[in-house]
Amino acid sequence: MEQKNTQKNPSALSLAFWLNLVFSVVELIGGILTNSTAIATDALHDFTDAIAIGLAVWLEKISVKKRTPNYSYGFKRFSMLSALGMSIFLVSGAVLMIFNAIQSFIHQEEIHSIGMFWLAVAGIFVNGFAFLKIKNEGKKPAHNHANPLQSQHQHQHVQKTNYNNKAIMLHLLEDVLGWIAVLVGAAILHFTQWLWIDGALAIAIALFIIFNASRNFIDTMSVLLQSVPENVDIKELSGQLRQIEGVEDIHDLHVWSLDGSYTIGSLHVVIDETTKSHEKEIFDNVIRVMEKFQIDHPTIQIENKHDDCKLTNC
Repeated sequence: MEQKNTQKNPSALSLAFWLNLVFSVVELIGGILTNSTAIATDALHDFTDAIAIGLAVWLEKISVKKRTPNYSYGFKRFSMLSALGMSIFLVSGAVLMIFNAIQSFIHQEEIHSIGMFWLAVAGIFVNGFAFLKIKNEGKKPAHNHANPLQSQHQHQHVQKTNYNNKAIMLHLLEDVLGWIAVLVGAAILHFTQWLWIDGALAIAIALFIIFNASRNFIDTMSVLLQSVPENVDIKELSGQLRQIEGVEDIHDLHVWSLDGSYTIGSLHVVIDETTKSHEKEIFDNVIRVMEKFQIDHPTIQIENKHDDCKLTNC
């Protein structure tokens, strides 16, 4: 069965890469000039973002290559490696942010709030633009042409999770929220002498990053460990398969995702000898049910109920 093309738009990722790389340099200079720990540490965070996004662009291009005899499912999981690495990048950068923020409490220095304010405005614009660009690309539905039994007018428009884009969007969203916090901090510093607010904001941003990056890490690991996708109710699927006319039982049902977008399913379908002549019809009905649950690549083994299948308890 032919794999559908789930290629993501690399131009949006490339744009995010260049925006983060250029702005991280601008941000580092601005952090030094304004004497802001929050901005200087976020410059390092943005630079690691750029490296991670650059890696994501490269792995994303590999992930859409056609399958080969040695890689029979293709290279889709390369995008998962990118998402996994990006989550680790995020957490590592956040830990470094906390360390630098603690140092700022110990060695407090005057901060130029006006410079902070305008850098925050620029940061919100740059990261917000990149975030919306990737988000809008992700809203385009995928076309599921996996099953030739569907008519050409019955395309499925399915919205599935791209953990690579999700990780990048998380980067950018956190940057937007972080710059909003810096904007608020700059306003507070302009009217007060609360020098500790800069470090406090940096720690708050870092904790937010760690929380969300950890969740994305867990979600990515769930895919790599081949857990049932969130959009598939395995009990409901099993129940509907057993209700198909001519099906005596099913077993060895497995459903997993290659990359959060492309779902694979396999099972054994037990039929009675009296329904042997309707095997093709039963097979087609099983395909339709699996398709209903957005399973792109179903593999079905039809067997007689008197067959001795060693996978019954698998």
